[in-house]
Amino acid sequence: MSDEQDPIEEAIAGMMAGAPEGLVPAPTPRPEPVRGGTQADIRARFLAMREGEVDRRAGLDYTHRRTALRRLSAAIRRYEPQIIAALAADLGKPEAEVRLTEILPVQAEISHTLKYLKRWMRPRRATSTLLTFGTRAKIVSEPKGTVLIIAPWNYPFGLLMGPLSSALAAGNAAILKPSELAPATSALVAKIITETFAPDFVWVAEGAVDVAQALLDLPFDHLFFTGSPEVGRKVMAQAARHLTPVTLELGGKSPVIIGPGADLKAAAQAVAWGKFSNAGQTCIAPDHIYVASAQMEAFLTHLKTAIRKMYGRSPEAQASGRDYARIVSERHFRRLDAMISAAEAGGATVVEGGARDAATRFIAPTVLTGVRRDAALMREEIFGPVLPVLPFEDAGAVIAAINTGPKPLALYIFEKDKGFIEEITRKTSSGAVGVNVTLAHYMHLNLPFGGIGNSGMGAAHGEWGFRAFSHEKPVLRNSFAPLSGFMPPYRGMKRRRIRLMARLLGR
Repeated sequence: MSDEQDPIEEAIAGMMAGAPEGLVPAPTPRPEPVRGGTQADIRARFLAMREGEVDRRAGLDYTHRRTALRRLSAAIRRYEPQIIAALAADLGKPEAEVRLTEILPVQAEISHTLKYLKRWMRPRRATSTLLTFGTRAKIVSEPKGTVLIIAPWNYPFGLLMGPLSSALAAGNAAILKPSELAPATSALVAKIITETFAPDFVWVAEGAVDVAQALLDLPFDHLFFTGSPEVGRKVMAQAARHLTPVTLELGGKSPVIIGPGADLKAAAQAVAWGKFSNAGQTCIAPDHIYVASAQMEAFLTHLKTAIRKMYGRSPEAQASGRDYARIVSERHFRRLDAMISAAEAGGATVVEGGARDAATRFIAPTVLTGVRRDAALMREEIFGPVLPVLPFEDAGAVIAAINTGPKPLALYIFEKDKGFIEEITRKTSSGAVGVNVTLAHYMHLNLPFGGIGNSGMGAAHGEWGFRAFSHEKPVLRNSFAPLSGFMPPYRGMKRRRIRLMARLLGR
């Protein structure tokens, strides 16, 4: 997410799986969801969760976890129309885009988890080594305890409920902090959770700075944060005071490389969709594009065609259509407007789009060429529907440019030549690489999703999400290990035995 965000206000701030109601008790529905409350209220709620930790650890077996996941899935299905309406109110998201990018990924995550949860929970045997001959070992996944999940405003439903499904699968209690910049979604999430789970099991803390700070002052057993690298550093510093482990899903300037042998029409379609979905407010959206110089003009033609086909042939059609979202806030609109204006003042040319309407926070899908390397569009994460396109002659120069900046969350390559693809993949570092595709790796639940360096820490989705919220506890049992032969006093045979073992292992 954009480094221009206010550090506190914004970030601190299955596929239809059926469900018997089952074993996790749901509270009596209330007409209004519980809000964040005072610092004392939040601390009391946290302590109540902590007090139930021993019982949860003993009682949240596979059946209980499965039932919790099914209840969450059923609640999402039940509230689907309201979810669509809330995201339209907060971000102007089209109905189909809400289903595709907010609801479907969560239901897919739940469905995938239900399919494999029993396998993930099963203790794993560990083979004995020479030094532990005569012992038996296993690794047991246990809940970390009470966890905090802080969601961003750009996907305020999916990026809260997705991590929650992993936390539930791992057997944890959870406090959720939705973004106050998506108030309709925040209120709806609070209502859904209040009606679905007991408040000492899953609870939503709504609010802004005071609520976020009160939460970060507590010693959670794990903290899952999605937001900008700038705010991620501050969240990590807060967590360090309690030695709370963190998963940080951040962002950065994810580049696209269009090679000389790329299918330009397919590349343009993938880039247009990946960049302009949710009006560019996506952490893994293409941030800027490098295009082989000989392909520049043809690629831009295909890109313009793809944009107009997807969103409308003119800014007026795009603004009045039903397939294009809006900028989340007036402040973010002003930030993007200033970036476009500064780039133009520096000699850049808008070759597509450029129209803006402050009253509705509309920015047309905008493509620029001739953007200076020192322009804000090239220094800062754009996080909006503005796309600089730069020509290149030599892939080595592109690799060098990527490697001089922070490691991105995603890197996209469009090319048919396997050698070109391998060179870029091998010589750069990023959270993930997409070849001839954008965004889709987020949907692949048998792949870890996460960043590296500035773009994040830890991984989520599928089994990696389960592990993020689990403690993998080793259990070692002595069967017939001659451990007394290595205990003091170290004389005679014991000294010779230890010396021999050191020689054998030091080869």
